Amino acid sequence: MLELTHTTKTHDESRQGEALEMATTGKSNGRKLYIESYGCQMNFSDSEIVASILIDQGFETTKDYKDADVVFINTCSIRENAEQRVRNRLKEFEAAKTRNPGMIVGVLGCMAERLKAKFLEEEKLVDVVVGPDAYRDLPNLIGKVDDGSKAVNVLLSREETYADISPVRLNSNGVSAFISIMRGCDNMCSFCVVPFTRGRERSRDPYSIVKEATDLFNAGYREVTLLGQNVDSYKFTPTVGEGVEPLPIVNFADLLAMVAEVSPELRVRFSTSHPKDITDEVLYTMAKYENICKYIHLPVQSGNSRVLELMNRTYDREWYIDRVDAIRRIIPECGISTDVITGFCTETEEEHQDTLSMMDYVKYDFAYMFAYSERPGTLAAKRYEDDVPEEVKKRRLTEVVNKQQEHSLYRLQNFVGKVHKVLIEGFSKRSDQDYCGRNDQNTMVVFPVDSRYKVGQYVHVLGESCTSATLIGRIVE
Repeated sequence: MLELTHTTKTHDESRQGEALEMATTGKSNGRKLYIESYGCQMNFSDSEIVASILIDQGFETTKDYKDADVVFINTCSIRENAEQRVRNRLKEFEAAKTRNPGMIVGVLGCMAERLKAKFLEEEKLVDVVVGPDAYRDLPNLIGKVDDGSKAVNVLLSREETYADISPVRLNSNGVSAFISIMRGCDNMCSFCVVPFTRGRERSRDPYSIVKEATDLFNAGYREVTLLGQNVDSYKFTPTVGEGVEPLPIVNFADLLAMVAEVSPELRVRFSTSHPKDITDEVLYTMAKYENICKYIHLPVQSGNSRVLELMNRTYDREWYIDRVDAIRRIIPECGISTDVITGFCTETEEEHQDTLSMMDYVKYDFAYMFAYSERPGTLAAKRYEDDVPEEVKKRRLTEVVNKQQEHSLYRLQNFVGKVHKVLIEGFSKRSDQDYCGRNDQNTMVVFPVDSRYKVGQYVHVLGESCTSATLIGRIVE
């Protein structure tokens, strides 16, 4: 499960919708496009692909849905609350459509894939429903709506990676960008809808990934994040033609090295790792290259082996601890974040304590935490009773959040008094007198603006103080 930026908040609080900013290719068809994205980084990356496809058709993008001719909302199905926020947002679009009856409203992504044509029945406002593998069909689907029909395409693919489409970086700071390296998921975690909404796993051609990273670097970007539901299972096996010398199979450690070698000035991050698949080879590759950030998002979900088995995570407590120990041994300075679910089916108080003790063992830098929410169609919904009372789930969640806040503060306190290499990403949200950027461990660092340095440059920052979420410092030579 992919996440957004780091936080010690609960899962729902960490999610925000964003609209793509204005862009055009210059060949306008006179129509404006608005896209709003919710959920994981993959959804934001997909919205950039959608924008690229439609801008190529002459659309211009707008930051105001009230001015748009076509409005898309790219959705998340990870929790019921995530879907409810989408439904509430659609109601807000309804007033705009009343004023502009020709406006097309569409739902993209995981929620579209889960509900399919049923969405058109539930939400009369919606004209188009498009799954994650059908974005190339958008011009055709919009044409059908123009002709007076509703349109749906939720076909999943075993081949689609959008490798040949150059995403339009519409929501970017011009410094950091996402690169999708694979799509879909073959893991069948019993609580998760992703395998049903994004299809089977397939890896993208590594040479197209390297080209995209190179193009971004040449355009001034200085950080890329490689995205996949489970990046550690990336594996590209080239097709061998008759009389053609076969190319080598590329695994994730190989790909990391290939991207890192684009330039030592290009930082490389990735998300998300799966505890069952992360290898020492990946860790040694991270240690070898200075520009591969020393940070791993390693979702634990639960610290109890029985609960992990019910979740179908395919590892146990001891395996997870072994992987954490390997990270600490090979990359001592590595930051580690995680996901935690409280109140999964049949979880006892003692098993909840195992999760808290796991948190004490690892002392995560930050975490995404949420109470279990049963999702229709998942293995857990079919096999297990959601029998932990809501008040118990919430109480356990509060205990997890409080513990994570302690650990986040502990990790940040260890950064005080040390010098960190930071890529300036922009101005602080609170003041244009301060810059902000992240260190190697993905911690947000805030420091006073220095006129000698600008956004997109690396600086060395001495940590002087911290909160539980931010390191505060100043630039040093």
